[in-house]
Amino acid sequence: MSSIDTLMEKINPSTGNANTLPSDSEHYLYTQTRIQATSRNHLQKNRLISGFKPGEWLESYKMLKTRCLQVMDANNWSTLAITSPGDGTGNSLTAANLAISIAMELNRSVLLVDANIQNPGICNLFGLDADLGLGDYLLHNTPINEMLINPDLDRLVILPAGKEMINSTEMLRSPKMIRLVHELKTRYPSRIVIFDMPPLLSQADALGFAPCVDCVLLVVDEGHTKTDDLKKAASLLKDINVLGTVLNKASNKKIKYQTS
Repeated sequence: MSSIDTLMEKINPSTGNANTLPSDSEHYLYTQTRIQATSRNHLQKNRLISGFKPGEWLESYKMLKTRCLQVMDANNWSTLAITSPGDGTGNSLTAANLAISIAMELNRSVLLVDANIQNPGICNLFGLDADLGLGDYLLHNTPINEMLINPDLDRLVILPAGKEMINSTEMLRSPKMIRLVHELKTRYPSRIVIFDMPPLLSQADALGFAPCVDCVLLVVDEGHTKTDDLKKAASLLKDINVLGTVLNKASNKKIKYQTS
């Protein structure tokens, strides 16, 4: 269960299921969080599925969501990091749209964390104005609840990247970050936590942080990601639970999910 060639069917399921209704305390969190709405035109321009009517593209993300949740539920996993071999593959867009798709489930809630500290993109995708975020918590102990933003979508909350850190690799694998991940994954039983990470081969952040989460999803770009880079990424993740790969920017303009 350690390489990109791992089949989902070969992952050993464990007992436990996240399919429980949000608790009262979780409902309070998601209703009291600061709301920032953006225009549908902005969402469409940035290719976020919440800005579009039902269609093939939305169904592709629903399929991705379903496959991911099947494996995560079987293993009682609730934290997922999304990364890519190199730049420009669209892993931030994949993280955002997967988060939106999971939040459409009535018995789920999602926390989307922008952990790409040096090159954040989640707030830009949603059109959010955020001065504080994860970096401010790690550096200055800024309370997490003061940074959370609801992008006017039910059951979805975003934690921005916040202050840039020169030592982001060390901070993302620090005991303080490990405690935060544990807190985020255990406080609310129905919540999925998605971390948008920088590319594996250009920064050490994703590799250093990967052992802190339950599993990793790798995004590749058809016609752009080189085979050697994919092999290198797979080698780096050999000891990590890899859900599979997402083939982004496919020729038929649909995303594809591959488990082998």
